[in-house]
Amino acid sequence: MDKTQMPEIDIPAVKAEVQAAFARYETALVGNDVETLDGLFHEDARTIRYGGGENLYGHAEIAAFRAGRSPAGLERTLERTVITTYGHDFATACTLFRRASLAGKIGRQSQTWVRTTQGWRVVAAHVSIIPDPAA
Repeated sequence: MDKTQMPEIDIPAVKAEVQAAFARYETALVGNDVETLDGLFHEDARTIRYGGGENLYGHAEIAAFRAGRSPAGLERTLERTVITTYGHDFATACTLFRRASLAGKIGRQSQTWVRTTQGWRVVAAHVSIIPDPAA
């Protein structure tokens, strides 16, 4: 591929795969299915998750966070989810979320997904909460 060309964006079959992986992640998150969540993050020391109050470097730190996280209050609704694929092996997923416990605030989540030999895996993620601009 010429360095000035972008890979094909949103190949329908690839996008459907990432949408399914993202949906699986969301179901596991609100259900506190730690095993599935751990499995969806790439098992590597370079995998990163920045959260609302933690900076996690490597799969081991992310798994330890998940194991110690309270299962209470994980329910949420998503808004403006945008999943974009680039070629056959790279994607981003960004969404806004709301929780009943976050009155006047809105959450933001971004994930970088890569196709591995085990399937689609998150290699970088960021979660933050800000005051709701619409409030």
